Order: sequence, then structure tokens, then C-alpha cells
Amino acid sequence: MTVIAIDGPAAAGKGTLARTLAAQYGLAYLDTGLLYRAVARRARDTGADPIAVARDLKEDDLSAQGLRDAVISQEASRVSAIPEVRTALTEFQVAFAGRPGGAVLDGRDIGTVICPEADLKLFVTASVEARAARRHAELVAAGFTDDFSSVLEEIQIRDARDSGRATAPLKPAADAVTIDTSDLDIAEVRARAFALVDALRQTQAYPA
Repeated sequence: MTVIAIDGPAAAGKGTLARTLAAQYGLAYLDTGLLYRAVARRARDTGADPIAVARDLKEDDLSAQGLRDAVISQEASRVSAIPEVRTALTEFQVAFAGRPGGAVLDGRDIGTVICPEADLKLFVTASVEARAARRHAELVAAGFTDDFSSVLEEIQIRDARDSGRATAPLKPAADAVTIDTSDLDIAEVRARAFALVDALRQTQAYPA
């Protein structure tokens, strides 16, 4: 069983890398950020307490519409700072990571809190300017009119909130391998990660 933990700030490319690794190596994949987005969405739509929503979250909630919206992204960052919300969602994530065959999880506290014993920990990051440019391009392609300065400010606010929260702040695990994607294309990031996973699996005696 191989468990890969991927952490990093918004728009660094960790989700793209996590999905690629899961597909390449036949591992289950969980975008843990969706858990917090789903909580934020249900709480916003219903007016319910985010803690109560987190305790009652169902897997179907992860396929709700609009979870990637910019407003929900900010709400998710806020609810993720609530200790009781994080506690309620921890069990879900730990159980997912322990499923037979292994898993890839990406988020902000996977290597430090959820899977501290993960076989491989990656911290995927990039400069705030590079991340804002990527997020801005996504919004423009989706038909939104957010200007670059607004996107940059939103990411800076989210970075400060994620890194400064008292519970499970965003930071690389002590034994994580950092991949800075600022000046790398997808193929280069993928190649670096594949090399790390291939080396790991050789030590685990996986067949080629």
C-alpha cells in the first residue's frame, strides 16, 4: 500500500499533480479541500452551523455544484480555521487514506496531521504572483471578469489565513519534498514526482 500526501497553497498545482499520480499508479484520490468547500457551501446555502454540517457531511456533498467558485473558496478557508470542523472531517480523511491499495490525498495538513506516516510527502508551492496568474487565467476562461489585482489579493488573504490559523496551519512536513512549480510546466512537475514515487515503490518491492 502506498500513501502519498500532497500539501501546498492555493493554485500551486497540487490538485493537478495529485490526480495525475493517482491515475498513473492506480491509487484512490481525495481532494480534501472539497470537504471544506462542501461544508462551506451547505452552511452558506442553509444557514446551518458549519460544525454541524461537517459532522453530518456525506460523500454526495462532494459533487455539489459551485464548489470551485471564488466565494466558496474564501468561505472554505474560513471554515477550515474552525477547530471543531477540522476535527469532524479528520476521521473521514484518515479512513480514506487507510483504504486497501493506497491513496493520494492533497490539502494543507495532510503530511503534518492527517497522514504523518505517509510513504511520500510532497509540498507543492509557487510564488504568489505565479499562483495568482494561474487562478486569474482560470477565471477568465470560465467567463468571470475578476481583475488580476483582486485575484492576487484574495490569494494573499487566503495564504495568511491558512498559514496563520492556530489549528493545523499550512506548512511543509519536516520530511516533505518541496516542488516549486513557479517556473515549471506540468510535464516537468509530473516528471519530478514520478521519479520520487518510482524510487519509493522500488523500495516497497512493487512490480514494474
